[in-house]
Amino acid sequence: MINPISTSLAGLRVFTGRLQNTANNVANSNTDDYKTKRSVIVEDSVGLPSLNITVDNAPGARIQESDGLMRETSNVDLSREIPEMMIAKRGYEANLKAFKAQCDMLESLLDITA
Repeated sequence: MINPISTSLAGLRVFTGRLQNTANNVANSNTDDYKTKRSVIVEDSVGLPSLNITVDNAPGARIQESDGLMRETSNVDLSREIPEMMIAKRGYEANLKAFKAQCDMLESLLDITA
């Protein structure tokens, strides 16, 4: 059986990682040759949520410089990253509320038994 507190803590870790990953993508959106990293929530061997991060190797826009050289910009799509950030924030908040509810129930149980 999976401990509910462990599940909430794993959820907090997962959504913290997603938020960090999205923030990293946004911070590097103007960095040449930067490749977006995508985070997906998967189930680990015990059934808890964990994060799988992969690199999106899609090419960025190619721009020709005034000296004739070509450079590749990052492939970060801010119209995708901003909603990802909002989803990660809401997921974190939901897991935090679940964790607080579990702590409150344990506190009530201790008060009853003491």
